[in-house]
Amino acid sequence: MNNSHSASYAAAGVNIEAGYEGVKLMKKHVERTFIDGVVSDIGGFGGLFMPDMKGMAEPVLVSGTDGVGTKQRIAQLMDKHDTVGIDCVAMCVNDIICCGARPLFFLDYIAIGKNDPEKVATLVSGVAEGCVQAGCALIGGETAEHPGTMQADDYDLAGFSVGIVDRSKIIDNKKMKPGDAVIALASSGIHSNGYSLVRKVFDIEHADLGRRIPELGKTLGEALLTPTRIYVKSALAAIEAAEVHGISHITGGGFYENIPRSIPDGLCAKIDKTKIAIPPVFELLQKTGNIPGRDMFNTYNMGVGMSLIVSAETADAALRSLRESGETAYVIGEISVSGADGDKIELI
Repeated sequence: MNNSHSASYAAAGVNIEAGYEGVKLMKKHVERTFIDGVVSDIGGFGGLFMPDMKGMAEPVLVSGTDGVGTKQRIAQLMDKHDTVGIDCVAMCVNDIICCGARPLFFLDYIAIGKNDPEKVATLVSGVAEGCVQAGCALIGGETAEHPGTMQADDYDLAGFSVGIVDRSKIIDNKKMKPGDAVIALASSGIHSNGYSLVRKVFDIEHADLGRRIPELGKTLGEALLTPTRIYVKSALAAIEAAEVHGISHITGGGFYENIPRSIPDGLCAKIDKTKIAIPPVFELLQKTGNIPGRDMFNTYNMGVGMSLIVSAETADAALRSLRESGETAYVIGEISVSGADGDKIELI
């Protein structure tokens, strides 16, 4: 039995016993994520993991960190906390996969105004679901109560992941060449970027988030809270099936910032905008906020959560693999020699 209790700390607004209760409630969710390599159990000072490096000549660890951002404000307004954890994991593991790495484990950090064990456990249930989707283990985390600096119902969720890849298999764009195909992987919606603009456009603090929007086929709140799609397993399968020369996770900054990050100097991704299947939520956002098209493509994923650049010869194999993995995948452009201005992306 844990007899830890501090009346003085509780008087200052921190309930350490609530923290213990939260750990107990989240344990079943964490255990769902345990994969081969997990050494530690929940509750220790550090998360232990023993990676399987058989068959790797030069194992390289790859890390990524991120948070949910202001999307979590919508979760707070709707009092629905079981999906933003998926967003948190997705924003990290989708970055790691861009160099071909397989995520191994994840750790989360929850800062909260007042520790509500049920709410914290629900948040962690989403993190655990994201880890299951990514095939990685949730081996640790931290919940910090911040009385006086946050409102009681407020929280901030962030985390980081570590993955592994053999050095010879790192995707670093060195083999990219003109004629390579640019393949789009459909997003589930807005994902977890640009929500400061979303909240402004829809006046989220005063909006009826439970109002059904006919063109969306769901409520506004449901559409905005749709969790980020995790592409890890499908991308790994495509890497095995085809010659992948570049991967971009389309996050904040949209097409114009993220796709060029996977392209070397001298080359340019020519994207045909007419081929992009833009979900209704983006059309509603653009219309309601009177947002210029250039700004939309420079802020949001516009229906493309990830892009793969593959050799023309293996494009069909990549598409077949991605579709077999459950992705909506299609070609939206190709790689060409960049023009005199040196731009690495051109939307036509």
